[in-house]
Amino acid sequence: MMWIKFLTWFKGTFVGQDRYGNRYYHIKGNKERRWVMYKGIPEASKVPAEWHGWLHHQCQDPPTPETTKRWAWEKKHLPNLSGTAYAYHPRETVQPPGSYEAWKPSKVKDENKSS
Repeated sequence: MMWIKFLTWFKGTFVGQDRYGNRYYHIKGNKERRWVMYKGIPEASKVPAEWHGWLHHQCQDPPTPETTKRWAWEKKHLPNLSGTAYAYHPRETVQPPGSYEAWKPSKVKDENKSS
């Protein structure tokens, strides 16, 4: 991934930064190229929706604070929390802990076998 850093240093034009510290760049040319330099661990789910649209050429201009008005009912953007302590675990919220027994294929009788 060192080539991305060289590309950024020598040819990339800084476009903007989101509220999480991710920095966005582009190169104008025959085909415009856009990319993000993540703050911290690179994880695609760290990109907010407004910047996602710009990265994927869904809009021409990068988002500005004026164009990214947040409504009161909108939730704040969260990166993918799978594998962390904050991950969603539906079994713990629906039933009391310990009352759920996971399905085990070894306990299922194979009906296609003749006894």
